[in-house]
Amino acid sequence: MTTFQSFEDIKAWQEGRTLVKEIRKICKNEKVKRDFAFVDQATRAARSVCANIAEGHDSTTNPDFIKFLGYAKRSCAEVQSHLHDALDEGYITKNEFTVLMDQARKICSMLAKLMQYLRNTDMTSRTGALTKKTSN
Repeated sequence: MTTFQSFEDIKAWQEGRTLVKEIRKICKNEKVKRDFAFVDQATRAARSVCANIAEGHDSTTNPDFIKFLGYAKRSCAEVQSHLHDALDEGYITKNEFTVLMDQARKICSMLAKLMQYLRNTDMTSRTGALTKKTSN
């Protein structure tokens, strides 16, 4: 059974935090810093992944948690789009693109699996354990 007491325990949040750090590192490059729109959009999208996981974790019901995980997943897809822009503009190398896209895809997959898990569980309490739904 998967349990987590805080949003920091959620693996997707941990991976998202790593992705934010990598995006921020790219945005500190002298060439990239001048592209204010890219820096703003890419960092906001990356930060939104973690923020929505955290906000969802504080929900009182699984459907609400799932809704915020969906927002996080969509933000992760937005990051993927910005990575294409970064590659096209020469802000990152093809190798950096591949590594970061793999990271973003991994996060999206983790979020999808967590959403599915939550759909199949009953929440006894947000701070308590989750139990598998039983079909009668």
